Amino acid sequence: MKVGIMGGTFNPIHMAHLILAQSALEQLGLQKILFMPSKRPPHKRSDLIADDIHREKMVELAIQNNPSFELSKMELLREGTTYTSDTLQQLNQENPDITYYFIMGADSLFQLETWWEPEVILKLAHIVAAVRGQETREELKAQAEHLTAKFHATIHILNTPYLDIASHELRDKLLKGDSIRYMVPETVYEYINEHQLYTGKEQKNDGKFVSVGEEIR
Repeated sequence: MKVGIMGGTFNPIHMAHLILAQSALEQLGLQKILFMPSKRPPHKRSDLIADDIHREKMVELAIQNNPSFELSKMELLREGTTYTSDTLQQLNQENPDITYYFIMGADSLFQLETWWEPEVILKLAHIVAAVRGQETREELKAQAEHLTAKFHATIHILNTPYLDIASHELRDKLLKGDSIRYMVPETVYEYINEHQLYTGKEQKNDGKFVSVGEEIR
């Protein structure tokens, strides 16, 4: 069985995430995609990430009509910093008959060697990357060949349309009062509006309001 993993903070989830996952599903013949929100990634400021319950709900709403997409709470339920290598080790121990495909944007492929235990990640999962941002397909192919040679990795490059949508840009828009309609699923758009997420007066679980600033990246 071949299963894709779509990781990330999903802060918020948007259309580019969904198109990337669907492309991987179809082009690699995967049986399903696990959408796995991170709890506390080491490279992002936790105070700029919406509550777990909001990010979980937005992912749930975004994928609810696709039977091949499934929400996984594995990383949300884990305490401490979230490392992809830990997640893959747990998944492989629990499901040794499944081959996992870890899906990421090209920018992440170029940063992968800076992640915690990249050799473990590249050993335990196929990597699936899509062109994003300024990286050309030739540069992406060269990076894939470099990682393959260094770590004996298996890396797939997807043919996907490039959508210039990034979560931090959506948060910037919301903070300024601009609309993000059609950049996220309608259900997510409505949820964000209902809970006033990323507007500077986000409602937390305990009913208090706190400011949400810009992420530095």
